[in-house]
Amino acid sequence: MIDADRLFRTYNAQLVRYLTRRLGDSDLAEEVAQETFVRAMRQDAIANERAWLFAVATNLLRDTARRQERDRRHLTLLAAESRESTEDADEEAELSVERLRQNVAARKALGMLAERDRSALLMKEEGLSYPEIAEALELSPGSIGTTLARARRRLVEAYEEIEGRGERNDAAS
Repeated sequence: MIDADRLFRTYNAQLVRYLTRRLGDSDLAEEVAQETFVRAMRQDAIANERAWLFAVATNLLRDTARRQERDRRHLTLLAAESRESTEDADEEAELSVERLRQNVAARKALGMLAERDRSALLMKEEGLSYPEIAEALELSPGSIGTTLARARRRLVEAYEEIEGRGERNDAAS
């Protein structure tokens, strides 16, 4: 059985000095030294105590360094992911605001159309065929293509007018 008390009194100061020089951190050096002595107490016999203690302490240093490097890489990745998600969230918020503004402008433009043009566009958007739109609007089936083309052109003009006003208002702000 190992005499832990004698082992500690004999080698602790040397081991802590060695570990402090290697780590540059006396608190961490104390922790590694303690773990080294805990492992020594689990041994039945140690042939060369000093060599064994320094070998175990050196291995613990490597393990600690690996763990710290792994933790550092993990934290770096988390920080990068956090920055990306923040940037993504900011971009998504900007896009959402922009989409909302565009949706409002599109609804206003749609509201500026004549009832027949608005209905024809919305029915086409819902997947109605030309004959179905013609029947619903009481128009001839041959005129639906022309009606839709004019309605699209008027919608674009109305939208551009609204957008133009918005840009002028933004510039004035």
